[in-house]
Amino acid sequence: MPDDHRRQTGIRTPGTTRDGHRAPAAAPAEARPGDEAAPGTPGTGEGLCPDCGGRGSIDGHPCPACGGTGIVVLGVGGA
Repeated sequence: MPDDHRRQTGIRTPGTTRDGHRAPAAAPAEARPGDEAAPGTPGTGEGLCPDCGGRGSIDGHPCPACGGTGIVVLGVGGA
């Protein structure tokens, strides 16, 4: 598809800004204490925090393992 058509229709190539430049990569998220690996690591996925059962809090306080999110990054597939 010609670039002029993309500009006229507002269609963008994934990973580019409106003016056609490459978008900056998002900064990787920090691992939380309960994570087995940093978010986005190949062979991992999100799962419920085993310490708080996915609630995000323990006794009315944010869960220290998941940082209050209720979600941790776990290895999948025996990785």
